[in-house]
Amino acid sequence: MTAIKFGTSGWRGIIAEDFTFANARLVCQAIADYLTAEGLSSQGVVIGYDTRFLSEVFAATAAEVMAGNGISSYFTQRDCPTPVVSFAIRDEKRAGGINITASHNPPEYNGVKFSPATGGPAPETATKPIETRANQIGPGDVKRIPMSQARSQGLVSDIDPRPSYFQHLRTLVDVEVLRRSGMRVVVDCLYGTSRDYLDAFLREAGVEVEVLHGYRDAMFGGHRPEPSAEFLGELAARVPAAKANLGLATDADADRFGVMDSRGAYHEANAILGLLLDYLIETRGWEGGVARSVATTQLIDRVAAKHGRPVYETKVGFKYLGEYITNGQALMVGEESEGFSMKNHLPEKDGILADLLVAEMVARKGKDLPQLLEDLFAKVGPVYNRRINLSLAPETKEKFLESLKNPPPRFAGLGVKQHVTIDGHKFILEDGSWVCFRPSGTEPVVRFYFEASSTPALEKLQKAGEALLREV
Repeated sequence: MTAIKFGTSGWRGIIAEDFTFANARLVCQAIADYLTAEGLSSQGVVIGYDTRFLSEVFAATAAEVMAGNGISSYFTQRDCPTPVVSFAIRDEKRAGGINITASHNPPEYNGVKFSPATGGPAPETATKPIETRANQIGPGDVKRIPMSQARSQGLVSDIDPRPSYFQHLRTLVDVEVLRRSGMRVVVDCLYGTSRDYLDAFLREAGVEVEVLHGYRDAMFGGHRPEPSAEFLGELAARVPAAKANLGLATDADADRFGVMDSRGAYHEANAILGLLLDYLIETRGWEGGVARSVATTQLIDRVAAKHGRPVYETKVGFKYLGEYITNGQALMVGEESEGFSMKNHLPEKDGILADLLVAEMVARKGKDLPQLLEDLFAKVGPVYNRRINLSLAPETKEKFLESLKNPPPRFAGLGVKQHVTIDGHKFILEDGSWVCFRPSGTEPVVRFYFEASSTPALEKLQKAGEALLREV
């Protein structure tokens, strides 16, 4: 059996190969043991699931294991967005939550995500003992009560967190601005959990909405349910055809966002995060700084500097960013992999909220996204960025990363001013541009991020990075 290993957002594996009922029970038993050891078992857990193959059956299995350990489960009535599961944990004051999801991964994957009482991703202080315990125990150590029996004993009950979540969203989103806008929006649910959430909230706010892929397909149309340009071709075509103001998308579990302008042109998360930070500071009047991961755009830094706000740089992974929401230091947190949250919300990324705020921003400003970005660049200067994956053999990958520990004095003809090693190797260059090489924890690749103030400068950085790799 392959060892069970928790990544940045739970344990994931290929269905029927790694992600089996037997392994899922071991993970759930380890979670139950952790909650019991922490004295939290009496508070119960929220259990949710996405639209993947057998997700609801795996969720029922999780509830059976919880029941076998005397832990009550509050089971979502239908497939449920990750941010809504997180909200329900907080709203109902539960010990945590178990979510059956593999987020944006390909259709053959599924996973178990554990969130503690904060509603955010579990820290290593929780995932490490759970992971260790799951690899120590065997099938005979799993305690279970059949679902029907667990329900009859009152250990499993259904919940519908949508009304409370919508009520909470109304405190964060200016519904009246949307109502007065006369906007038309095309929403692509990518066959996932945001159907009847993102589209329904917009409709309730008076926005005209057309929905794509608002039904369950466990194969997600034959590709990853990821809201990036590569997988949003139908949305790109439909937005201009429908004469819509925006195209909005989410991934399978609705924690990531995707945004298109009225022409059907995709806007990278980095640009959207810069726009949202500027917009929130201007419209909300909140104090506080902003947190971003080491691989996320420094457009955020420019906006923060313009407003005199501090920037907190973290490792990649929303669990590091969420802490700044919990402790109140940040009014917004974001990462380039379509992750966003903000003050008075959750320490978990929320693609639904991000999309709604983009709609509010476009409605209030009365401008399309390209014009808004042009306006922002006029205030803080242009920023362009890119990310590519460098596929490397394991030995080449290790040799390359080892070589980066001694950074070159110059990169793409520019002096290296700073070497940041929070997560991977990031070189800040003398003109303010930067590059970052970071190994993937799940794939045989090194992620190469780079950013500059012009597209020709961006091309130079890419060529220099590829040349550096060839020297290994």
